Amino acid sequence: MTHPHLPTTESAVTAIREIAKEYGLAMTATHDIGADQTSHRAAAGAFAVLDPDGSLPHEAFVELGGSPAVTVQLFPDDDVKITVDDVDFEDLPRDVVPAFLRSVYGGLAYVTGRFFPPGQWLIVPLPGDETYKELILRTSLTPWLARSFRS
Repeated sequence: MTHPHLPTTESAVTAIREIAKEYGLAMTATHDIGADQTSHRAAAGAFAVLDPDGSLPHEAFVELGGSPAVTVQLFPDDDVKITVDDVDFEDLPRDVVPAFLRSVYGGLAYVTGRFFPPGQWLIVPLPGDETYKELILRTSLTPWLARSFRS
């Protein structure tokens, strides 16, 4: 399934803000603008504010209050890192952020596990048979992860 296109970091922050309002969540966002401020910039020279193509890169870090604890780090290169209760989903496309957050806060995300080989995974299904799955590295689950466990 194709997700609505979010062409800029600011459009993604606006979409997250709408989801926070929809679910009654507190939200804080910090913005880093300029090649000298963003973390994923390898192409720009030292103390350069613009990329070589003349664009001004924009990165944002968003924290959502409530349970589960969720942070979204939006990078200028259209990729995103979403952390749900200390479980990192790295290198996600920016366009999946709204669907991902709706799945988490809408009760569709769940934890599954097995005895051999041992492990537990947080699974976040999105519309259109798209699923993201990450290994939970901690030995004890947070209360939200424990409530989301399916056998």
